[in-house]
Amino acid sequence: MPFIRMGGQKMRLSRDYFFTLREDKSDEESESSNLLVRAGMIKKSSAGHYMMLPLGLKAVRNCERIVREEMNAIDSCEVLMPSLIPEEVYVDSGRRETFGKSMFSLKDRNERPYVLGPTHEELFASAARMKIRSYKDLPFTLYQFQTKFRDEPRPRFGLIRVREFTMKDAYSFDRNLEGLDAAYKKMFQAYIKIFDRMDLEYVIVTADTGVMGGLLSEEFQALSPIGEDIVVIDEENNYAANIEVTPCPLIGEADTEEKKPYEKVYTPEARTIKDVTTHLGMPVKKFVKTMIYNVDGNLVAVCVRGDRDVNETKLRKLVGGFESQLANADEVKRATGAPIGFAGPVGINVPVYVDQEISLMRNFITGANEGDYHFVNVNLDDFEAAEIADLRMIAQGDRSIKGGYVYFAHGIEVGNTFKLGTKYSEAMDLYYTDDNNERKPVFMGSYGIGPARCMAAIVEQHHTDNAILWPKNIAPVQVAIVIVNTKEEKQLETGEKLYELFKQQGYDVMLDDRDERVGVKFNDMELIGAFIRITVGRDLKDGMVELKTLDKDEAEVLPLDQVSARVAEIYER
Repeated sequence: MPFIRMGGQKMRLSRDYFFTLREDKSDEESESSNLLVRAGMIKKSSAGHYMMLPLGLKAVRNCERIVREEMNAIDSCEVLMPSLIPEEVYVDSGRRETFGKSMFSLKDRNERPYVLGPTHEELFASAARMKIRSYKDLPFTLYQFQTKFRDEPRPRFGLIRVREFTMKDAYSFDRNLEGLDAAYKKMFQAYIKIFDRMDLEYVIVTADTGVMGGLLSEEFQALSPIGEDIVVIDEENNYAANIEVTPCPLIGEADTEEKKPYEKVYTPEARTIKDVTTHLGMPVKKFVKTMIYNVDGNLVAVCVRGDRDVNETKLRKLVGGFESQLANADEVKRATGAPIGFAGPVGINVPVYVDQEISLMRNFITGANEGDYHFVNVNLDDFEAAEIADLRMIAQGDRSIKGGYVYFAHGIEVGNTFKLGTKYSEAMDLYYTDDNNERKPVFMGSYGIGPARCMAAIVEQHHTDNAILWPKNIAPVQVAIVIVNTKEEKQLETGEKLYELFKQQGYDVMLDDRDERVGVKFNDMELIGAFIRITVGRDLKDGMVELKTLDKDEAEVLPLDQVSARVAEIYER
């Protein structure tokens, strides 16, 4: 589509706020944050908090512009909610406890408790309640760009994991599940357009609903080595999911070995699987490890094959918990009567949850709940399992539920979509009267995008060691005019005229009229990712200037009177 920005940004570097850094920043962990800081676009004020400086803010605004255009195209109405919210709002919805320490809390002068909003489902439900009376008031969709606050325990990777960030969150309101499905599909297609316009390489994955709850969650994951999320991909069958929720199909034949009575064996100082299997001369796949977890204050045991890992998300969903962590030494002692390294399901003092893969095993090895001892020849009927279910983490090379072999990639979550169903409407008294005059809960959807995280993901995917290679739609500077020698009156005069011309035409334009070496200017324009660089230099004596675009290695020399038309052609105006 034609690329037009009216009333673009204007910068004259001899007068305006502009700086770059030559050296890498040692306290920035990611390529994107390092380049954005060096380009003078962002600056860390404290862990998880960043200033958005003029060019960085412009790039974020360009991301927001794309999002806003696509939201408006599907008839979403923009609103703005407060960030400071009475704590009781989240108590009423049942999420105050769920958010726990990740929610910033404070009190006003009258000792009334408030929080800084981590997300806004409750307030949107409240706003919808003002309009909705009957089925005739549905459907509709609202959205906002608003600051969110989350007390991340470990902010990292620059703008990827922060404590304060702007999010576009949208919420759809419908009569029934059929209406929610239609709204969700419309928003889903809008998201595809958004991330395509940002020139992001991404995959769409099934994800955990987490603290949001609801019927379905999907994530748009921008592929990047620094991505905190592990994406499981079955390319052959077009399947992808976040590793946290990836099902592990039960594949393989059951062991037909005759069951034997279990017996205790002495395994001195053998606390790890490697120690035990080496001591007994048995393969790791004959071992069942028993992990003790604290889930919301309750101890449970989880059994998986020796070469497998427990998936805590699956565990929490199975037992209905919110928080889980490995038990400490005292808790393990309380559950097993033994030190860490000797836990097993036989005779343990806590509920035992067993991964389904163990149902295929016979005569396996476990801890004996006694220091320096293990059991051999244990079988499922030797202990009581609270439940047998899919509890393991999928591994590279396993098969997906679609049948193909999977591989892992890392992703940055840039967008998410949730089918919330009636979770919040029932909690927030959001009902309507249907055509039979019956009171029914409203079906909600929730849809989020982080513009600053999008910006960081774009830089992660589009950069060199010393340059940000912005896509045309995002570049904060569309046209940069570089004057080679500001002491040459003709060059300065021509640069000023081009600057004024492109200002009038609505481009985001920058005039580099600094008294610096031309090499410094070129390096700065590459670092900040100016999409078009027009150089006014020695060729001017022949009525020519140089034009170079960010996406091409070679520059072109063209007559001065053709520059405007060439720029318009590049931007398809």
